[in-house]
Amino acid sequence: MFIPANESQLDQLFQNLLSNALKFRRAEVVPRIVIRSSQVPASDLPVDVKPMLSSTQYYRIDVVDNGIGFDEKYLNRIFQIFQRLHTKDHYAGTGIGLAICEKVAVNHGGALTASSQPGQGATFSVYLPL
Repeated sequence: MFIPANESQLDQLFQNLLSNALKFRRAEVVPRIVIRSSQVPASDLPVDVKPMLSSTQYYRIDVVDNGIGFDEKYLNRIFQIFQRLHTKDHYAGTGIGLAICEKVAVNHGGALTASSQPGQGATFSVYLPL
């Protein structure tokens, strides 16, 4: 798969997603991260995914973990700068990592979304136009 993109921005996006998958792990469970990719026709995009550039096809790259997960009612909040679901006492960080990830996806004409359940891990899906 070849994605015409700013390499350093995509490096930052995936570094942040992988770092979060390790940071927000369940203490009693060995961390597991799966990265998968596919091509998705525009007609099969989830209703809530609105890429910045219109295309007939998109790359979908999923980063799936078995960590602590989150309640999806906070989905919009996790992509806002300085918004945290946990205090700094529990998990270190600035609260900007996922905001950067979303900005990178948008900069490349795409979108970023996530799905999760508390205690069941999370899936972060990056959509980039072909």
